[in-house]
Amino acid sequence: MATLQDLKKYIGYEFSSGAYTGEDYKQFQNKYINYLRSLCKKEGWELVNVGRNHYCFCAFIKNREKYLFISISDVRYFPSDWYEHILMRTAKSEKDYRGGCNSFIHIDNFVFRAKVLFERWDYET
Repeated sequence: MATLQDLKKYIGYEFSSGAYTGEDYKQFQNKYINYLRSLCKKEGWELVNVGRNHYCFCAFIKNREKYLFISISDVRYFPSDWYEHILMRTAKSEKDYRGGCNSFIHIDNFVFRAKVLFERWDYET
């Protein structure tokens, strides 16, 4: 299982770029998603509907019938956003990519901010 220390090795890392996703990013993405799964499992949540993209990804966190959407920006153009500027917002379901109001969080505050959003979860259409 990946740890935060495993991910911190990628701070300032320059990822490969090209028409196909580089192996370095694939390894990073797997570590990151595994790390998020472990955080979710520890809190009794579930990481669902993970969208693995070219050099970014998104996913949903499910807590009973409440959902949060999370997303990281393209690591080639926003190299530190995966760490200090993660998009998190409420969602109606694991297919609601529009969601509620955007919040941007630091990975060190991930669990705390998710708990706050789940507590205050009041999704308006």
